[in-house]
Amino acid sequence: MSLVLGIDVGTQSVKAVIYDADQRLITASAARELSLSQRSDGSAEQHPDQWVDALADVTKQLRDNHHLKSIEAVAVSAQQHGFVAIDKHNHVLAPAKLWCDTSTVSQAEEIMARMGGADRCIDIAGNPILVGYTASKILHLKQTQPDRYSLIDSILLPHDYINLVLCGERSMECGDASGTGLLDIKTRRWSQPMLDALDPDRDIAALLPAPRQGLGQIGAVTRDAAARFGLPEGIPVATGGGDNMMAAIGTGATSQGRLTMSLGTSGTVFAYSDAPVIDSKGEIAAFCSSTGGWMPLMCTMNCTVTTELLRGLFSTDIDHMESVIASAPAGANGVTVIPFFGGERTPNLPDGHGSIMGLTNANFSQSNLLRAGAEGASFALRYGVDRLKELGIKASEITLTGGGSGSASWRQMIADICDVPTRVCTHVEGAAFGAALQALQLLDPGSSIEDIAHGHIRFDGTKGAHPNMDNVARYQDYYQRYQDYVSALRPLYKPQE
Repeated sequence: MSLVLGIDVGTQSVKAVIYDADQRLITASAARELSLSQRSDGSAEQHPDQWVDALADVTKQLRDNHHLKSIEAVAVSAQQHGFVAIDKHNHVLAPAKLWCDTSTVSQAEEIMARMGGADRCIDIAGNPILVGYTASKILHLKQTQPDRYSLIDSILLPHDYINLVLCGERSMECGDASGTGLLDIKTRRWSQPMLDALDPDRDIAALLPAPRQGLGQIGAVTRDAAARFGLPEGIPVATGGGDNMMAAIGTGATSQGRLTMSLGTSGTVFAYSDAPVIDSKGEIAAFCSSTGGWMPLMCTMNCTVTTELLRGLFSTDIDHMESVIASAPAGANGVTVIPFFGGERTPNLPDGHGSIMGLTNANFSQSNLLRAGAEGASFALRYGVDRLKELGIKASEITLTGGGSGSASWRQMIADICDVPTRVCTHVEGAAFGAALQALQLLDPGSSIEDIAHGHIRFDGTKGAHPNMDNVARYQDYYQRYQDYVSALRPLYKPQE
């Protein structure tokens, strides 16, 4: 019996799954919610101690499943872009600024200005410095808390910090490292010009672990970690990666032609590529994968955030929301939600706000508002599907993951809006499952991650959706209406060019 543990440290919760590779079965899973500290200046932070405490609670839940003490390998997925600053004793120096933190706009602009603009950043490293990326958070700490900044001995990302807690090793891999904005994604090395633009007075490269390429083991579970989390001491810890990189493994986006869309707190659309895919507009992130290839990705900051805000407004549960959305027609009778509630990354409007457009005394209803919320989040992701197609990556099928993929109405909506069939995996947690599959590869190093994914991923045939051609035609007009609203609102939020 080959048992592996996949961990996912998200924004809203820490999750873990135990996977039995012989039975092709998730034998146990557990989760613990996280709190998020947000302020009016756009700050969004969590202290890494909260992740560790939540992981201890999750593994405590799993100890009731006797399989926990029999797992043979572990891998970690976590939210991308978070900045974890640690000192020479591996102590955390400050709360981690997260991917959804928009308080560092001026720092992102400053780094790009030193480089000669966004286009120059793309030429040098493949990506501009967007406000969500780690680089601007590092400069922010230097400028606002110089005493703490001076004590930094290593810069880690969230999944790297959990790896450090598990096995005592400081490491970073190319997929997650891509989201710092400091990696040259073509060479998979730290970009010295970008590092110099971040801080010309300090050797930032000395603070960053050398980026690891591809799969492999970074260490073994220590005695302290084994005692704290109930894991077998000495089992191997895989490299892990960012949540999108692990979701790519967990949904089968490990070879050409596979497209995944994540309907989570944020929304993402990504695919695998054998070669770098660099967007001259900087809208599609030129990321490396965690499997040795590349993973072009578009991110929106407001996906299930949008539906949850509207659901909370009406104090309704998820089942009722699902039935209400299903009862409203495509296009929500003219109501359009522009879902930039927490600022937005694509389009690059960190100071953006949400808007509800097209309201009349005839269409102002709960069902139209709830459906328009899901449609607005979906229109934002449709843009990513279109941009990927322009860059040579065409979707013949979209695999959906994340919390929103549990909605039958939303699955059909994506199929209709994108005019592409959708499918979902039998396992719900794509990132945690992807981490489990990466851990499994350590036990079977002769198999490629593509073979492992193909052999273990299953799709739920009852939950696929095919485009309704009548709705496809309607949504072409509704999508254009959405884009017209975005164009009209954009000047209000000081877009960063």
